[in-house]
Amino acid sequence: METETLAAAQGMDFSMWALFARATLTVKLVMLVLIAASVWSWAIIIQKHILFRWARREAAVFDRSFWSGEPLDGLFDQIGPDPEGNSEKIFAAGMSEWRRSHRDDGALIAGAQARIDRSMDVAINKETEDLQRGLPVLATIGSTAPFVGLFGTVWGIMHAFIEIAAQQNTNLAVVAPGIAEALLATGLGLIAAIPAVVFYNKLSADSDRIVAGYEAFADEFGTILSRQLDA
Repeated sequence: METETLAAAQGMDFSMWALFARATLTVKLVMLVLIAASVWSWAIIIQKHILFRWARREAAVFDRSFWSGEPLDGLFDQIGPDPEGNSEKIFAAGMSEWRRSHRDDGALIAGAQARIDRSMDVAINKETEDLQRGLPVLATIGSTAPFVGLFGTVWGIMHAFIEIAAQQNTNLAVVAPGIAEALLATGLGLIAAIPAVVFYNKLSADSDRIVAGYEAFADEFGTILSRQLDA
């Protein structure tokens, strides 16, 4: 009897596709949701990696131009009022408000410093939203995917026990396929959740560092304009 049971178990296909094909409709839906969540999270991870790399490179290039000694008005005329770079947008917001704060006779309108700082803060907030867009999705996938997979596992094991009761047979050939199919859902949940959590923490830290660089630049630029206002 044991020889026949082992032979039956060894003759079964336990590949990923076979386990998916034998699973119940509910477990299949759970697996498809987890696969879609994993693909979505990796798409966000790759997109954010490319975006952050570009943002750091753009900030480094602009910093060199800003501190090269070129007049600020000349630099602003060069990049224009609507540049593409994040650092350039913050600089353009401050310079645009600086120019709008001058009257026709050359005198400054009262409260120019506060308006310049506020304009750069608004620009920083917009860039922060762009940098952090999609990160909450990673956090959601990382926190919920294991539980979705666990739901699939519980459902699959319940179905396996129902099959055991219907066949009144507890040998390995009956028990193993249902348990394996159920555990596959948990595995997919972990595959989706672990990278999402790891990269959410990394990308959040990278985003905070980039934003901190923007804020430091805005403070330095505001200080430069403040000296000119006092002069």
